[in-house]
Amino acid sequence: MIAATRLRGGNAGSARGAWPPRFVVEQMTPNRKCGSLGRVGFLDQWRLSYDEINELITDNPSLRSFVAGYAAELKCRRIWFPPKSDKVTNVIKYDDHDRTKKGDIAFDYRSQHFNVEVKSLQTNSIRDVNGHKVANFQCDASDRRPVEFPDGSTVETTCLLVSEFDLLAVCLFGFYEDWIFAFAKNADLPRVSDRGRAKGYTPYQRQWLLATSMPMQDPPIAPYRMEPWSLLDELVEAGKHGPTVPGVQVTETDTQEQLRLVPTDPEQLRKD
Repeated sequence: MIAATRLRGGNAGSARGAWPPRFVVEQMTPNRKCGSLGRVGFLDQWRLSYDEINELITDNPSLRSFVAGYAAELKCRRIWFPPKSDKVTNVIKYDDHDRTKKGDIAFDYRSQHFNVEVKSLQTNSIRDVNGHKVANFQCDASDRRPVEFPDGSTVETTCLLVSEFDLLAVCLFGFYEDWIFAFAKNADLPRVSDRGRAKGYTPYQRQWLLATSMPMQDPPIAPYRMEPWSLLDELVEAGKHGPTVPGVQVTETDTQEQLRLVPTDPEQLRKD
């Protein structure tokens, strides 16, 4: 039987604290009937031991990548946005198969609804540059889907949209071997370049598409912060909950899984 763990303490709820922040790991006794989380105990049902699970993850890099991504999402939610929290309410996880809804964690904060997209460093990209660790992380959708822009043009792309989620949380486990996250507002993230596959996008389209590969360094620099609350407060004060770009909202078309950028103020979105 595998004993689960949980994080306790540390400085997850504060913008200040020792760097990097640390957390105490406690053992949790699994429930053989329902599993350690009160759900179906798949480890028991599949009769998998710790060694067998470790072998599966070690011997299959693609599986390891999937598990690491979902682990980052779970840890981010439990450390920063737990369901029983005095800061956020109505914490939910969107259906992975719904390609029209991006954001791994959704919740209400100060009476407004927000969603957070979680990404992780690519460990094979980590290197030392002038005494600082640097790395890249993929920031794109898992599947290509059509996107319709306010000017009526449409492209099929894996790029995430400028207004598709509110905050990005980048898992820095590759730097610190700990569940530490850097947060940034969607609107402050880099846009797609005019090279490679993006060469076929028009300048007008590129302004609404986020770069699929983004840089990170240790320690993180602007626009990243080591806590989400100041960013969320800025979004609340600016009245930019939900879509973080003035004059744009993302809607789903009626007939297919297609994202449509709809101008709420056409004068703000004049075609170049």
